[in-house]
Amino acid sequence: MSAPVSTATLQAAANWYLDLQEAPDNAALLDAHQRWLTADAAHRQAWTRLEKLQGKLATLPATLARPMLSVAGNKRRESLKLLGLLLVTGGTAGLAWQSTTFSSLRADQRTATGERRNIRLDDGSTVQLNSATALNIDYGKQLREISLLQGEILVQTAADQKARPFVVHTEQGSIRALGTRFLVQREGEFTQVRVLQHAVEVRTADHQPPVRVKAGQQLRFSASDTKAVEPLESHADAWVNGMLIVSNWPLPRFIAELARYRPGVLRCDPSLSHLRISGAFQLADSDAILDNLSTTLELRIRKVSSYWVSVERA
Repeated sequence: MSAPVSTATLQAAANWYLDLQEAPDNAALLDAHQRWLTADAAHRQAWTRLEKLQGKLATLPATLARPMLSVAGNKRRESLKLLGLLLVTGGTAGLAWQSTTFSSLRADQRTATGERRNIRLDDGSTVQLNSATALNIDYGKQLREISLLQGEILVQTAADQKARPFVVHTEQGSIRALGTRFLVQREGEFTQVRVLQHAVEVRTADHQPPVRVKAGQQLRFSASDTKAVEPLESHADAWVNGMLIVSNWPLPRFIAELARYRPGVLRCDPSLSHLRISGAFQLADSDAILDNLSTTLELRIRKVSSYWVSVERA
């Protein structure tokens, strides 16, 4: 049985792949790659894994695979990061989500992981972007529109002299503001809307009957279905002030939320769901949060690197 291939070797294979994509006819590069392959069996094993992954990518829609295989310009770093991640995990399940990240590179406004930003729109409305968020803005004669590509925003609408409706679009549908302060978050195949003031009207992408969500309520919906309107969770907008405030959350849910604000991969053993978390946490220092958890809950924080961290039983 062959020894496991190290993350560093898999990353090296990913780097060779992108080099060869950029210069497939470079004889010196081809020779150097061949020498790298023959130098170590682990190198050959990593390259075989990459070739199998390439076969998986070929079965995906072009809109998903093309960004993965593109190495032009400043996208190389993102391509290398994603390719290395897929090699380590051995699959393409997260590719659809990551492709949104690539498409957001040309967004009108975007934030990096861990970054927050407040923007003021032409009509005086404000939009606060949470970590790893991207959006496009389209103010026309008839509508004021925001397209949320990924992440989460807090919207504070202003009165418009032209009386144009204010609408936030996601892949799952649209949210029309009714004189409102509200949050919109992309969550995979769902959109979550949380209303802090006044109300919004939600319409799914396949035109189900609209649902009104009032202040103090939240709604999760897909392109074809809306869940029941629920009471708004406390402190839903705490991230605006750089805080994560939770009450009796299962540990895996807490770690998943914390991962939104930390570069790389942060995972939690699902069997730790019996552990509950309450408190107020500063998002600026996720390492301190993890260290505190390891002490108070007697957990093991396993760090393959600063970008690959797992929370496990001690």
